[in-house]
Amino acid sequence: MLAWLSLLGSGNASDNQAWDALREGRALLLLRHARAPGIGDPPSFQLGDCTTQRNLSEPGREESRRWGELLRSQRIEQPRLFSSRWCRARETAQAMRLGPVEPLPALDSFFTSRTSASQQTAELLVQINGLAHGAPMVLVSHQVNITALTGIYPASGEGLILALPLGAPARVLARIPTP
Repeated sequence: MLAWLSLLGSGNASDNQAWDALREGRALLLLRHARAPGIGDPPSFQLGDCTTQRNLSEPGREESRRWGELLRSQRIEQPRLFSSRWCRARETAQAMRLGPVEPLPALDSFFTSRTSASQQTAELLVQINGLAHGAPMVLVSHQVNITALTGIYPASGEGLILALPLGAPARVLARIPTP
């Protein structure tokens, strides 16, 4: 495990600069939730009931724990941590064990209501850019949200370090593969 973490931490110069920007609060880390088998949610989906949702698999939980290890290895130990209210995003954030997770509805999936993509992305920009910067920030969301913001289709558990303030499209400083 330590060898794996050292390999991830010894990226190229631009990746190192991206990690520096994240540590210094000049950037944020936006993650797609870890592995959760399937696509979308069942028709009986209810936001407050995890039993009605698509949830993390055991490999997804392990990916989430490894994200926490990777962030700690990068000296990011107590970031502001925000997530979608979907169980798989919230569980991804909680399993990192980096501190309390704040729900942020602007990170919620719009997979079944894509007509709200522009409005919700604009709301995310306003909310994130309205926060005080200077401390590390980690956001956990969904593929459709990340693609709308960046134009990138991330793999499950993949992360993007994005420059602050966020723009549309966001400026990607680094892509971090699923640990």
